[in-house]
Amino acid sequence: MAARASALSTQTTTRCMPLASRNAVKVSARAAPFNKSAQALRLVMTPKRVTTRTLAVAPVAEEMKFAGQSLDTLIAESKDERLKHLEEQSMAALKLAVEGMDGPVFPNALIAGDCVITHLLSRLGYLKDGKCKVMVVDTFHLFDETMDFLKEVEEFYGFKAEVFQAEGCADKAEYDTKYGADLWKENIEEYDRVCKVEPFQRGLRETGCKCMINGRTRWQGFERAYIDLYESAPVNGGLAKVNPLAYWTFEDTFDYIAKYKIPAHPLHAKGYPSIGDAKDTIPIPEDGSVTFTDFKFEGDKTQWLDYASERKGRFVGLKTADGKTKTECGIHVAGAEKTWDRDLWESGKVTAVESQDDLMALKNGDSKSVVVVYAPWCQFCQAMEDEYETLAANLSAKGITVAKYRGDEERDFVSAEFNVESFPTINVVSGGTATKYESEERDATSLAAFVESA
Repeated sequence: MAARASALSTQTTTRCMPLASRNAVKVSARAAPFNKSAQALRLVMTPKRVTTRTLAVAPVAEEMKFAGQSLDTLIAESKDERLKHLEEQSMAALKLAVEGMDGPVFPNALIAGDCVITHLLSRLGYLKDGKCKVMVVDTFHLFDETMDFLKEVEEFYGFKAEVFQAEGCADKAEYDTKYGADLWKENIEEYDRVCKVEPFQRGLRETGCKCMINGRTRWQGFERAYIDLYESAPVNGGLAKVNPLAYWTFEDTFDYIAKYKIPAHPLHAKGYPSIGDAKDTIPIPEDGSVTFTDFKFEGDKTQWLDYASERKGRFVGLKTADGKTKTECGIHVAGAEKTWDRDLWESGKVTAVESQDDLMALKNGDSKSVVVVYAPWCQFCQAMEDEYETLAANLSAKGITVAKYRGDEERDFVSAEFNVESFPTINVVSGGTATKYESEERDATSLAAFVESA
């Protein structure tokens, strides 16, 4: 019984072993004589098992069909239908602007959306016949490629744009002399007004604009998320705005450019989704790995096309006066319309001095007078407009002249004679002397106290 149990145990153990282990036991038993006759030799043999398997290959899934059509085909067709609808909608808006309104003007910044609008206007025949005027603002800080591209666009479509720059400056050298090359570093708001807002609004006025066409879209960001095809701006008694691309995405604009193979800014091929001033515009991403070249994208296009991404390479490193990140140049923001007429204190209560000789006569006179040297685009001058009017009304009863003199075009003169370092600068003048008001409190009461004490 014990022997049977031992044999059973051995049998069970062997059966429970893996195949390789059981084979090894058998081989060891056969090799026992060798182990006895050659103590130094130990033979260990582990037989190899060769297993052959047949791998099952999963069948290739058939392409998804929608009513018998491929997914790719349906997506392409739907995008074509969307673009066709957007084109028709935009052209209808442009027709209304040009044929239904007086004084249509298109301020063209030569960015992707503006290239689309330029082509739409050309398709409608509004460029060559001059029914719609085109204006461009040269800030003197643009990329060199931008003004070269303007010439290319003018030749391609057969029109001539009207170019506006900082007033009184024929070129960058004159601008630097008049305003300083670092104005944008010293006061970005003033830079915007001198180089963008004022030339822009002067351009609208001189072109006779009653209806402004522009390329803003809802897709550009939260500041523009609710604009519509048609708007009214409270400037010059009312200015109509038409935004033909209001409902377009950024991808739509490039789809259109590719569809019609129209001229697009060359910097798209160098990684720039949107193009502004060279001083604060960068590629996205910064390594330039995303481009739009030969009417197609290279790289991860979502970095350009995601919501609110079009302009994320713009205004880089710029802060507003209150320390916020800058997202707008000032042309389309609330309050910009205040400089539409470009002058202040026009009610007649404040005496306008028109020449250097007249201003010097006031300074050299025997009677005490008050003079503000100002720039109409300056936000601080605008902010004191009502208080200075009140001062003029109060002091006129005392026979004191309250005057204004525009000084941004004659900085050397006003700096030498009227203590001007910035705008506004207020002086009490008489007997050849100009006494400067140093306080930032520009209310009528504070100003009257200064005049009384000077």
